[in-house]
Amino acid sequence: MSQTAKTYRLTTYSCFAGIFVQAIAGNITAILFMPLMKLYNLSYIHLGILVAINFMTQVAVDIIFSGLIDKCGFKRLVLPANIFAFIGLILFSMSPLLRGNVFAGMVISTVIFSAASGLLEIILSPIINAIPNDDKGPAMALMHSFYAWGQVCTIVITTLFLYLFGSERWQIIVLIWAAIPAIDFIMFMFSPFPNAIPEEQRLNMRDLIFNPFYIFALLAIFFGAATELVMNQWSSSFMEVVLKLPKLAGDLLGMCGFAFMLGLGRTLYGIYGSKIDMNKILIKSSLIAIVCYIAVALSPINSISLFACALCGLAASLLWPGTLVVAADKFPLAGSWMFAILAAAGDIGASAGPWLTGFIAEKSLSMQAAINFSSKLGIAPEQLGMRAGILAASVFPAIALLSHIILKRLKNT
Repeated sequence: MSQTAKTYRLTTYSCFAGIFVQAIAGNITAILFMPLMKLYNLSYIHLGILVAINFMTQVAVDIIFSGLIDKCGFKRLVLPANIFAFIGLILFSMSPLLRGNVFAGMVISTVIFSAASGLLEIILSPIINAIPNDDKGPAMALMHSFYAWGQVCTIVITTLFLYLFGSERWQIIVLIWAAIPAIDFIMFMFSPFPNAIPEEQRLNMRDLIFNPFYIFALLAIFFGAATELVMNQWSSSFMEVVLKLPKLAGDLLGMCGFAFMLGLGRTLYGIYGSKIDMNKILIKSSLIAIVCYIAVALSPINSISLFACALCGLAASLLWPGTLVVAADKFPLAGSWMFAILAAAGDIGASAGPWLTGFIAEKSLSMQAAINFSSKLGIAPEQLGMRAGILAASVFPAIALLSHIILKRLKNT
């Protein structure tokens, strides 16, 4: 390990822990919602509101702070981000104390920890990119792998806790998770921070925002994020409704299986990817993801659908962090705002993709032709609808593929 790498080792580990905090903030509500719904008489509409608040808050933070990172500096933003993540999770666990306004407490706390998550999202990648290192791609991929590992840990540990100790003790596990941003705050307090790009050397946003390469990078991360999140969010339901697996098996083989392979792909690239062409990987990964989507949607054999779902996690693993890497390589003097705008595009794709998939699945249930076709196939309309939604979603990796092909051609122009 080089002397420079040793100097920023704690900083790097702090970034890994920070993206783990993102995974907690992004998944804890969905995991807990079924027990919360029973305990506090909530509905699926309430779940939709909390998910929408989480998304809108993160995107708002991405946009608002995109031009402030370079001015404020890394430390002035990453420390408050962890503080607010800690406060938000603590307040979320205390929502039942409001008695008749439990949901109001959940809304307020969701805004707080979602804002923290959004701030971490746009600042951690610039920190990793600013650390003097010849292998920024693997470092970026390794950091993003901790989101997947964080997701797996949050799902498995929270589920096991509720199973062992009862859903009425959900507040305890939230308080336990709140310790992670507190620990990360302490780690960052003692971490050295790399220098940001001086303002006189920094590229102007107006000059870059209309650059063809950057436009296609925005498209690539938008559709790459959609590719990742559609399979991530819908895999569990697909396993339960279409493949008729028990919910626990669907969660473990679907969502956790996908997240495990997502983390594995990023970790492997982080360890072995220093000599690999990122552009070529992204093109091949997008192509494999297309095949996986089609296989999951159309295969009549359950084992093939399960394998394709897991393989899709591996294929999608670099579509988000890899796009950040190719953009940073092309525009090394762009500044932190470039990562923030890319993150906003990724967040929008991560929301739009699953929504559109659900919209198509729902619409097919009201189409007489689809109902008749499902009857001929001998399957329930819900099964056909979900297969149709996943099949339609194959357009996301297809457009990501086209974007990365164009980015490769524009790389040296």
